[in-house]
Amino acid sequence: MRITKWLQAIGDYLAQRKGLPVLAGIGLVLLNLIVRLLPSWPAVSWLAETDLLLHLGVILGLLGILLGDAL
Repeated sequence: MRITKWLQAIGDYLAQRKGLPVLAGIGLVLLNLIVRLLPSWPAVSWLAETDLLLHLGVILGLLGILLGDAL
């Protein structure tokens, strides 16, 4: 029951701001570029090697496009 209310609130919020997930995805991709340029500290080098932010940004951007069309 709580999950349904939570999903409904997120859906209502995103229905008014359809481009927000796409912009967040673009931000994550750009942040990945910045992380690659930083010196190799342990956490930074792990993020740069795995391209985690890049993958999350692309997934979030694609889901944002799908949600924008559905809502």
